[in-house]
Amino acid sequence: MDFKDGHVSNEHRELHRSAAESVDPISVSPLQLSSPKSPKSPGSSNAQVKGNTLSPKNNRQSHSPKDGRPKKGGSGGKGTWGGLLETEDMNVLDPNDPNYDSTEEIDDSNEKKKNTALEDYKKKATIIVEEYFTTDDVVATMSELREIGKPEYSYYFVKKLVSMSMDRHDKEKEMAAILLSALYADIIHPSQVYKGFTKLVESADDLIVDIPDTVDILALFIARAVVDDILPPAFLKKQIANLPNDSKGAEVLMKAEKSYLTAPLHAEIIERRWGGSKNTTVDDVKARINNFLKEYVVSGDKKEAFRCIKDLKVPFFHHEIVKRALIMAMERRQAETPLLDLLKEAAEEGFINTSQMSKGFSRLIETVDDLSLDIPNARGILQQLIAKAASEGWLCVSSLKSLTAEDEKSTIQENVARCFKMKTQSIIQEYFLSGDIFEVNSCLEQENKKNCGELNAIFVKKLITLAMDRKNREKEMASVLLSSLCFPPDDVVSGFVMLIESADDTALDNPVVVEDLAMFLARSVVDEVLAPQQLEEVGTQCISQDSIGSKVLLMAKSLLKARLAGERILRCWGGGGSSKPGWEIEDVKDMIGKLLEEYESGGDIKEACRCMKELGMPFFHHEVVKKAMVKTIEKKNERLWGLLKECSESGLITMNQMVKGFGRVEEALDDLALDVPDAKNQFGFYVEKAKNEGWLDSSFCYNNAIENGTS
Repeated sequence: MDFKDGHVSNEHRELHRSAAESVDPISVSPLQLSSPKSPKSPGSSNAQVKGNTLSPKNNRQSHSPKDGRPKKGGSGGKGTWGGLLETEDMNVLDPNDPNYDSTEEIDDSNEKKKNTALEDYKKKATIIVEEYFTTDDVVATMSELREIGKPEYSYYFVKKLVSMSMDRHDKEKEMAAILLSALYADIIHPSQVYKGFTKLVESADDLIVDIPDTVDILALFIARAVVDDILPPAFLKKQIANLPNDSKGAEVLMKAEKSYLTAPLHAEIIERRWGGSKNTTVDDVKARINNFLKEYVVSGDKKEAFRCIKDLKVPFFHHEIVKRALIMAMERRQAETPLLDLLKEAAEEGFINTSQMSKGFSRLIETVDDLSLDIPNARGILQQLIAKAASEGWLCVSSLKSLTAEDEKSTIQENVARCFKMKTQSIIQEYFLSGDIFEVNSCLEQENKKNCGELNAIFVKKLITLAMDRKNREKEMASVLLSSLCFPPDDVVSGFVMLIESADDTALDNPVVVEDLAMFLARSVVDEVLAPQQLEEVGTQCISQDSIGSKVLLMAKSLLKARLAGERILRCWGGGGSSKPGWEIEDVKDMIGKLLEEYESGGDIKEACRCMKELGMPFFHHEVVKKAMVKTIEKKNERLWGLLKECSESGLITMNQMVKGFGRVEEALDDLALDVPDAKNQFGFYVEKAKNEGWLDSSFCYNNAIENGTS
């Protein structure tokens, strides 16, 4: 008797039928196994037959003294053989079984845990990919993937990212390729990238059911990965050897090699297939400009040069072409004529517009002193080039900065500014880690002892520039810090003007620079760092209506005009104007008012300080100062004065916040005088008193302060 193809033989069937007919159906089950109480049971002979014919894997006879009759369904229970026609061991492991092996149960448990972990990773990976396609935030996606961990499952993220993008537009395909390059080696190990593409090739037959052009798209993804150096070229040969010749995976690999990777200029073609390389940096563009200018000087082919300008696809960065062409003309005097001819024709044909031409010359004027170190008489040569361009009519001299010789003092200031920029970056990066505003104030006081307006503007620019390249948390922190520093509004305006001027360059690394800058500008108005009319002052720096600066200003005004603009802008980065998301500024002001009223009516000074700490808004303590001073002037009760003094001495309210609070009271004195006629005299008295007690900066000046210092 034997088993054939998983079935019982005819001889075995006949034996079983005859045994079943000869037994009393009530006294014993037809599937009963051998037992010490019934040695002559027909089931015994069946069991013996089964024991001789089954494979060793399933040959587990039980010697348990318990009844061995099967459970419901006739497939047996613990210690039984199972169903007559079963060929695999489907029973639960029994610790009482003599053949029980504990490692089998442990292995099974571990396998279940692994499966659960992988399923959980798959769900999270899908969400991250969907969010990335929506936000296009590479840095945030890298951070989220790092937080998930589980590097052993990273291959699935590669597979999911590519497969999801294959069913979308070219934009998402390009985004996927960029993200893979960013994740490679840093977040995802090269072996996991390799494994991910292996899985994609193996699943090509399944993918083509939903994505008809799977072969072409996946072949291009593989070719792009090879060009981006995240897959070795040997990947194609190794994988094709493991696949059937008629599989779609093999077709994908063949197409990747023959149609893409062996074509002339294949790298450029592959990178541009989905709309160009989105991850082009400023340095990449500058390098390409240098290369085609050098080629033009050698060949003199203007058409080729103009084609290269078009291919750059950065019209807002054409000023760099002008600047670099002029520098090359100054360095190689023999190349001056052809380079000026190129710029002239580019201006006349519209390849480079007037504003970009003027901006290119202006940028060179700004750096002419540095050029003088390498090019003798750089200023004089540049003056000649400007005169020639103006005489030929393709440069407007009135739009340029002055090229007059600067004195030695400016050079010293430039060196100071350069040093301050380096220190500023360290201060801001440390602030993003610690959130310590007081420490920032201390560092700035030390580095900018004379409170130089130019250095304040540099700090504003650096703060916002670094924040724009980070997450919403840092953007919120930057706005909070800006409202806490008490810089003069003119310095903040100068900082935003510098940001506007460099917005074209920033756009190369930050595609959403318009939205970010507009939100920072609007937030500064809401936080009362800038007055609304000062937006126009910022706008005067925008050269044309099509410039990025004009777009920033227009969007900022639009945000401020929207319904409930203040509350929405305060919540734009999740801060809500406080450390607790969702608080409105009016709610916070109301809480401060109630806190002061409670203390004024006989509350404990320690409890009042504790409540201020719980607000978690050190950048808004100037509102506490303002409200306390107004109540003191209105009611002529100095109980709140004692609270301000205690807060200052304990460091709860910083000197900057104190100055800002007194400044807000001064701005409101005219309105306050309508209800309290001697409000200005009282305020002057308190200003002098606070200065004498040492908790108001002596630099604070109130012009209407009374001479005698009495109310």
